[in-house]
Amino acid sequence: MESLLPVLKKELPLKAHAHRADDIMTVIRIAREFDIKVTLEHCTEGHQIAEEIAQSGFPAIVGPTLTGKTKVELADRGFNTPGILAKAGVRVAIMSDHPVVPTENLPIYAALAVKEGMPEEETLKAITINPAIILGIEDRVGSIEAGKDADIVIFDGHPLNIQSKVKGVFINGERVL
Repeated sequence: MESLLPVLKKELPLKAHAHRADDIMTVIRIAREFDIKVTLEHCTEGHQIAEEIAQSGFPAIVGPTLTGKTKVELADRGFNTPGILAKAGVRVAIMSDHPVVPTENLPIYAALAVKEGMPEEETLKAITINPAIILGIEDRVGSIEAGKDADIVIFDGHPLNIQSKVKGVFINGERVL
């Protein structure tokens, strides 16, 4: 029970794994009842209740989406969810669910979200600054600014074009690739 103290003290958010709309609404209800911070992990059917999620103020970490519909909770899984949520005003991050699903697929998830209507700028935020904000580390990572960790990937084309190749990787300002 001690592990819940940081959640109850609002030092850490409760990472709520919820796919279905009814489960997401239950998480929101419980978070309000106990006055805790929550992140909605997976949020597979979030597009069905986008307005309610936006009103809650909780962020949605959507994905992985490039998987089979291997269980009933994934029946309405689609690449339209991040865009619908973002357009409703939800802070969205796109995840790969690494190590279960390889993190190398993240640019593909993002590109498919754009294809399904998510604005490109919001999609780039969903894989850069939004996750950093959700994790509370935006002062260190998530955007290119003076004073932040100098971690960046250089592509030979648009980062959401799956044909683009990585040409350079810098971590803490040092070239590693």
